[in-house]
Amino acid sequence: MEENKENSVKMFLDLVKKSRRGKFKVYIGMSAGVGKTYRMLQEAHALLRNGIDIQIGYIETHFRAETHALLAGLPVIPRRKIFYKGKELEEMDVQSVINRHPEVVIVDELAHTNVEGSQNSKRWQDVMDILEAGISVISAVNIQHLESLNSEIEQITGIPITERIPDKILDIADEIVNIDLTADELITRLQEGKIYDSSKIQRALQNFFQSDKILQLRELALKEVAHHVERKIDIEIPKQIKLRPERFLACISSNADTAKVVIRKTARLASYYRSQWIVLYVQSSSESLDRIKLDKQRHLINNFKLATELGGEVVKIKSDRITQAIMQVAEEREITTICIGKPHLSLFQVILRTAIFNQLLRKIAETETDLVILS
Repeated sequence: MEENKENSVKMFLDLVKKSRRGKFKVYIGMSAGVGKTYRMLQEAHALLRNGIDIQIGYIETHFRAETHALLAGLPVIPRRKIFYKGKELEEMDVQSVINRHPEVVIVDELAHTNVEGSQNSKRWQDVMDILEAGISVISAVNIQHLESLNSEIEQITGIPITERIPDKILDIADEIVNIDLTADELITRLQEGKIYDSSKIQRALQNFFQSDKILQLRELALKEVAHHVERKIDIEIPKQIKLRPERFLACISSNADTAKVVIRKTARLASYYRSQWIVLYVQSSSESLDRIKLDKQRHLINNFKLATELGGEVVKIKSDRITQAIMQVAEEREITTICIGKPHLSLFQVILRTAIFNQLLRKIAETETDLVILS
């Protein structure tokens, strides 16, 4: 009982902390030079014009002329100077940001590693502290810095990525915006000297900035943002009003030929919609292993194998209430379309004589699920 109380209090505290935390927006890109910092500074100007108390906590323009020009007129919190190994280095002054407590702060280069002796070893940890203090943060990162993609990125680029952020940082973001360019546009920007100075352009073209590498990085960035949007829809939009993605349910029996047709045609339908699909076999007591013939068992196993090879998920249920079992799976798995084989009777005979089909029609009529009869 006491443990339940403690858990309840902890959950409530977590909710309170979450509501107090600042909002977190991340600009993500496939590589340096796509325009993440430029977009953050444009947004800073727009917020300032609208009376929002915004400050620059840390920005890295790399002295790109167009980007650097956008700094004019924006309030900046001075960086903290640190002497390290005989050199004077600059880091974001996290404590000054928290003390100043603007509504919004811009923090560039989320994956940056702080100088030894800093309060946090990584900038993303600084951002977490700022968010916890109730300050909203706009930040930016390249897709190659995401921890879970590390080995994949290294295979694509041939370059080890040492500065990384854990995936959970993007999971807590309220908004993720992809800054997208085509490979040709990015290479043109590089050749025009808008990313690196002229001494580095040729080397960059021979290494990182190659069309095939950029295309693969672009795909990873787009997928990451799409994944975030899907998750946001699942969490925030009520089921009644959200557009459901297509999900197909292929219902099969031990009738081998019909099952094969249903599996193949459902696989084809699912591929058109690029959607998930499930093969459901409801085993009634009359089809239990001790009653069903061995050749039927063999065909059934082969059909399960066929479904798996075609990319479907196989679900097996034991039940004599076949309609209810189908509808239960359809509801649990948010199925949009149920696919069945054409009964070996005329439609008139089916309506009069097959109770299961009748029940299925009635149940489906109560939902927004489609029924496809495959011949």
